[in-house]
This record gives sequence, C-alpha cells and structure tokens, in this order.
Amino acid sequence: MSTPTRIHTPLQLLARYGYVPVMLVGLNGLGIAAAAAGAPKYWLLVILAVAVAASFLVERIIPYQDSWNHDQGDCIRDRIHAVVNESLILVSVSAIPLLAAVVPTPGIWPRSWPFLLQVMAAILIADFGITAVHLASHKIGVLWRFHAVHHSITRFYGLNGLMKHPLHQTIEMAAGVAPLILIGLPVDVASALALAVAIQLLLQHSNADYRVGPAKYVLALNEGHRFHHLKWAGIGDVNFGLFTLIWDHLFRTFSYDPNRRFTSEHLGMSAKPHYPKGYVDQLAYPFTAAGGCDTAPQPREVAAEAIGGPAG
Repeated sequence: MSTPTRIHTPLQLLARYGYVPVMLVGLNGLGIAAAAAGAPKYWLLVILAVAVAASFLVERIIPYQDSWNHDQGDCIRDRIHAVVNESLILVSVSAIPLLAAVVPTPGIWPRSWPFLLQVMAAILIADFGITAVHLASHKIGVLWRFHAVHHSITRFYGLNGLMKHPLHQTIEMAAGVAPLILIGLPVDVASALALAVAIQLLLQHSNADYRVGPAKYVLALNEGHRFHHLKWAGIGDVNFGLFTLIWDHLFRTFSYDPNRRFTSEHLGMSAKPHYPKGYVDQLAYPFTAAGGCDTAPQPREVAAEAIGGPAG
C-alpha cells in the first residue's frame, strides 16, 4: 500500500501547493497572452516544453508513487504516443482556416469578448464534447476497443495523458473542437485551447502528490482521475471530465474517496492483464478479433474488496 508523500523541505511544500497554479494560471496565461498578441505558434511549443519539464521535475520532488517515476518498459512507447497525438492536435489547429473556408459557418463566435473569456468559453464547450465521447467510449464496444489503449497503463505520470490510440484521440478532439469550428472559432483561440488541453493532460495524469483543496471536486485533476483508471469494468466508469468534473456531477458519474490510495495493482484492465505494450502492437490490436473487451460492470463490492476500501 502506498503512503502519502512526506513534506520535509520548503521546495516540496512549494511544489505541493504551487505546481497547479503555475501550470493552470501561469503557463496557460503565457500561452493566452502569446496567442492574443499574435505571436508565432512556436512560442506555444516552447511553453509546452516548459510544462513537460516542470511536470517531470515536480514528479521527482513530490512523487505520489516513487516506482511510477521509473521506466516500466513504456517510456519509448509513451513518447511516441505523445509526439504523434500532440502533432494531431497541432495539425487540427492548423487546419481550421481551411475548414472555415470549406464549411460555411454562421459566424456567431463572440469575437468582441475579451480574449481570455473567449478561451474560457472554448474550454467549457470542448470539455463537454470530449467528456461525452469519453463516457460513450466506456459504453460502446467499438469505441472501447480504441480507448482501451489508454486504460492499459499501470502507472501514472505526465505523458500518460497522450498515451492514446490516434484514432480515438482524433474522435475525442473532433467532438470537442468541431462544434467550435462550426460557430466560427478563431485560430488564435484554438491555439490557446490546444495548449490548455496538453497542460491539462499533464496535470491529470501526473505522479505528483500535489494539493488543490476543495477544487478537486470541480477540476479534473489527478486526485479524481486516478479513480477513472481503476482496472475493474464499471468501477472505473467515473470522473470522465477533461477540464472539469461539472458534467460528472450532472451525469452522476463523480466518485471520490479521500482515504483511498493507489498502486499499480489497481490500474490497467483486469479483463486484459496482458494488453500489448508495444506502440505498433497497440495501434493494430483494436482491429483484431482479440481487441474487444466486455464493458459490462463488475459487482462494485468485488473491486472494493480487492482494493481494500468501500465502493463508491
């Protein structure tokens, strides 16, 4: 059983309470300012690189699980997933002007609003679309085949957020961004949104034992998202949100237990303990006969007993 990180130094204290504000407000704020000023898009990549570096650093200062900071034969694979899927996000942003030229839009995007409010509106709309597809991916077999790649992880660390089958990544992003494009989303707002998605995924899957207080009931960060990765079918069908947990509260899929701790034994998929680990194998597996998986919920008391805590 894991134990909470002990805070011994001012640096650890700063990391525990300062990491999330720096990422969510500081780096996103820089990205929003850069996008609003029309800065070259490579500045967003620079900010993203800083965010990745900060994620890895803080995971070593205040790790939730020391063992999760070490390669489990997945580092190279996860880096390939991250590069491929982040590239897909950037390509989708670059394609917005072309799509806008091909697909007529009503032009109702609130361009007169302050830029920050436009980005916040885009985040909330995208959050609903991505959350809806995410939830559907746990209920519809053909979607689960591809989403299962993400649920094969057995440790939490920053790059896990982009450890997804590129087809499923494309479907999720389309659900989040397509409605925005149809109402005239500007490219600069889309660029800031793309950075916010990447930073959110780093935070959501971080191995850092940070604290956000009551905000953990509203923001979709790692404390709540670990429950989503419980390996038993049905038990992990909670906390689907990317940016917020608002929709989970409304859909009654929110779950949190402050006394529960997680180890690798609780993560992954109990029905697929030997899920392929190689990148190419993970791309191909959903298309095979063996790539399906029963999504029927297991009795909650079975999983509760297995992880030593109450169901709920």
